[in-house]
Amino acid sequence: MSVVIIGAGQAGATAAAELRRQGFEGRILLIGAEDHAPYERPPLSKNVLLQPESTRCAIFSDDFYEKQRIELKLGNPVRAIDTTLRTLVLSDGEICSFDQLLLATGARVRRLPLLDQLGDNVYTLRTLDDARRLLPMLCPGRRILVVGGGVIGLELASSAVDLGVQVTLIEQASTLMGRCSPPILNAYLGAVHRARGVSIHLGASIVDATREQGELRIDLADGTQLRGDAIIYGIGVEPDTELASAAGLEVDNGILIDENGVTSHAAIYAAGDAARQRDGIDVRYIRRETWENANNQAISAVRTMLGLAQNPIGVPWFWTDQCQMNIQFAGDMAAHEWIVRGSMEEEKFVLFGLTHGHIVGGITVNQGRDMRSVKALIAANKTIKLSILCDLQHDLRSLL
Repeated sequence: MSVVIIGAGQAGATAAAELRRQGFEGRILLIGAEDHAPYERPPLSKNVLLQPESTRCAIFSDDFYEKQRIELKLGNPVRAIDTTLRTLVLSDGEICSFDQLLLATGARVRRLPLLDQLGDNVYTLRTLDDARRLLPMLCPGRRILVVGGGVIGLELASSAVDLGVQVTLIEQASTLMGRCSPPILNAYLGAVHRARGVSIHLGASIVDATREQGELRIDLADGTQLRGDAIIYGIGVEPDTELASAAGLEVDNGILIDENGVTSHAAIYAAGDAARQRDGIDVRYIRRETWENANNQAISAVRTMLGLAQNPIGVPWFWTDQCQMNIQFAGDMAAHEWIVRGSMEEEKFVLFGLTHGHIVGGITVNQGRDMRSVKALIAANKTIKLSILCDLQHDLRSLL
């Protein structure tokens, strides 16, 4: 039996490794559009920019794929899939057959044509090549306009400041990280970035962008004009569903999959940023753009392929590193109420999100050692007196 995986990113590489770990002896073909062997994306906005010489972001060692008998085809994207014949055509015309297929095509940067038309010195960050192109621009004294106040925008702003760059950040919404973080943390992060010298413009709509006497200029709706040597923008990503859609699979803001990773075709699976998975509890579809989700969905798809029982999926979790802080998130960021355990002034605390008194979400700031307990409290749907929950004399493990 042969398994073909389209997409040599986190989900694709994890699936290939899991197939061998579970004893699969058939052919594994891992196809990637980029020339690079599978690598992790989280370091791109952080260590790859800050310590480019010493940072290694490859998921596995250089000899891993050969030792595991995993065939790598890199820099040769898939052009089309024939679901009836169970074949696919690569960009160079080669035809490959499959018994089972995993789509791990990931996501693409959401484009801003108004900025793209400026040409040189306008950057996005999604790939290793993007990071390497950006590096020479991040020099002391340079002025960078960062468009987008989500996770990627704030991480880029943080890294740029660490490299001595003057940063102006522009966010259309009224808050930072509004899609994935509660107001109490959003406001806190804004204050931290401003204290480090970042000029932040919230509720800022861009109406024009021009090149003027060697500078790049962004005009805001309120009349403000911002100038810089370069623009970096990150306003989210879009799932790469073109192949799936052309092949006739069900697609709706992602490749639709069931709880086990199966698409609308029984022999085709999907995982990672391109997939939108059915939640078995309330029968809705959710797309999560996290490192953990890519791994979990890849493993789940493999277990389904091999007829193995599924592992339980824990509380959703992700993280960001910015301003010398490690911030980890778990559970529901839309909790009705947030309380603080510890001192926000000391940049070392835990936030608990409560809904109807139950712990449904948690955030650790420079308190990563507490995340396991936080996730356990969320999973248990605990209700704990606030006086106890906020009392540092009570170890979180004792509250489980």
